[in-house]
Amino acid sequence: MPSDNRLLTSLKLELAYFSGLPLLRGRRTGGAGVIMRFERVRPPRSARFQPLKSREISPKFLDRTIKALKRWKFDIVSLDEVCQRSVRLAAPRRFVSLTFDGGYKDLIASAYPVLSQHGVPFTVYVPTAFPDGLGETWWLALEAVIASESRVSLMMDRKERHFDIASTSEKYQLYDFLSGWLRTLAPTDLSAAIKDLCSRYSVDIAALSREASLDWDDLARLAADPLVTIGSGTVNYPVLSNLKDAAALREMMMGKAVAHTAFHRDIRHFAYPFGDRASWRRQHMAMAEEAGFTSAASAISGVVETEGRTDLHALPRISWDGRRHSLRAMRVILSGITFPQARPARSQEF
Repeated sequence: MPSDNRLLTSLKLELAYFSGLPLLRGRRTGGAGVIMRFERVRPPRSARFQPLKSREISPKFLDRTIKALKRWKFDIVSLDEVCQRSVRLAAPRRFVSLTFDGGYKDLIASAYPVLSQHGVPFTVYVPTAFPDGLGETWWLALEAVIASESRVSLMMDRKERHFDIASTSEKYQLYDFLSGWLRTLAPTDLSAAIKDLCSRYSVDIAALSREASLDWDDLARLAADPLVTIGSGTVNYPVLSNLKDAAALREMMMGKAVAHTAFHRDIRHFAYPFGDRASWRRQHMAMAEEAGFTSAASAISGVVETEGRTDLHALPRISWDGRRHSLRAMRVILSGITFPQARPARSQEF
């Protein structure tokens, strides 16, 4: 839902664009380039309750974005090229790399036709349980339950809790509260909690997850395209910081191994599930390196610096807010002027 804070941020970005600062300071603040992070690409929906709208863009906006990136003279490059440019001196032109998380079916249905038409490289990070029909898109199941009910009951910390959600604002508040709680749970507890909720309100989470996810035929089609890089997003897409180290490393290594077997190619790039600061820690960078990944991408905002100043196992990405449709705002953000001065990733606290 719109908020005063989000509207104020949008206004500041618009003003920054018209000030000319992005063009004047972009080379100094923008590093070698940026990696953009998207999740779902699908036509707009009219439903009033859309708690995940920030993670969606339309095919039309994706088309506008790519046209704008070309017009702004960015090089649209693969992740392999990102890794190479990050250790070199600055190139004459900055780059943008396009990445897609979650392995959603929308990628093949709505995004791929646009990306193919423009002939641009991109990366899709695949959590390998989902093409097998075994992954659980608990965030989509939670949305489905709250959207269809005016009162929700569930077990939380061994207590029965009840929530009245007759209004749309109450639905948003409950979604934020429950999704935040679910993200703190160990994988087995999270699975039990969401299955209990779905069984109470007749939501088939298995069918919902299969319908939302790419299958192996979809992925084989993508893998056959030389412009597509297949990366790994673990097996089950867990919050790594909720796992013991051995389990986290196993998720990384098994996700890589399954994808390698499926596509008969080395899987060189990894993305931390969810990717924000709460979802992974410094030791997971070492695990990604141990698992044999050349890079590991986060969802922490920033630019990729030159001359090795960005750790390849903590790559920053700009997660585009699908509620924002302004290319002017995008131009400001891609310039890097909204981010603090970068410092080596392994010196940061996570």
